[in-house]
Amino acid sequence: MPSIALILSTYNRPVALDLVLGSVARQQSMPEQVIIADDGSDARTAAVVEAWKPRLGTALNHAWQPDDGFRLAASRNRAARDCKADLLLFVDGDCLLRTGVVAEHRRLAEPGCAVAGNRILLSPRLTQAVEQGRVDPVNWRMQDWMKARLKGDVERLWPLVTLPGQGWRRLRPTHWLQMRGCNMAVFREDFERINGFEERICGWGFEDSDLAIRLINAGIGVKSGRFATAVLHLWHQERPRDDADQNRQRALDAKRRHLIMADIGLRQRPREERFEPPVAGGSN
Repeated sequence: MPSIALILSTYNRPVALDLVLGSVARQQSMPEQVIIADDGSDARTAAVVEAWKPRLGTALNHAWQPDDGFRLAASRNRAARDCKADLLLFVDGDCLLRTGVVAEHRRLAEPGCAVAGNRILLSPRLTQAVEQGRVDPVNWRMQDWMKARLKGDVERLWPLVTLPGQGWRRLRPTHWLQMRGCNMAVFREDFERINGFEERICGWGFEDSDLAIRLINAGIGVKSGRFATAVLHLWHQERPRDDADQNRQRALDAKRRHLIMADIGLRQRPREERFEPPVAGGSN
């Protein structure tokens, strides 16, 4: 079984991150390391991370970078740079982990494969109730989920089902659209081999598609994590998608040219380049 580094990406959503870390603390199988990939959040996020360090039960690090626009790829590379674990599990910092998510990713991990997880999107109403502490869907029974579905608070229930077997999960190894950055796992050596995320992709979207395409070009197949690894995505307003078309074209260009290495990626993220996150009352 591989060791796991859980990388949680976040930007100025401390309440959600606090809830997510709470769900991490309840995992049946704890990750060996948790890293917050922070794209320039203010001191509220740093306070959440510091509060969880003595409580989480595993190593927790905060990889912060200055706020210079939407630079998700760079923040994830920064977090992955110091990982020691075999497997990198990327999850968005507003996605609650059901108690078996880390265990299922550990079970599904396989050399030569990256695992594409999925999500269940919660409605604004249910998200508000979760953030106010009035409900805890991580511990829901199926009847609770059915009630929420009837109220329109979740869009689907099938991801909650866990199916056995492995062979069917490898039926579409080159289907890069399976890979979503909110929930995906890749072996660290494979991530390093393709130089991580492409940091030329800034703004919303397609940094995960570009990663998947280059993994496939390098001979790494995509394995489905559906019916095992679904996370619970707290609702938020969509970010501006001004860069979406450009980012999509960059990903498709990587496919057309059979690219493997990121032009600006993990190797261009030197270990000595570090930033201290802002603290309350500090000068940052």
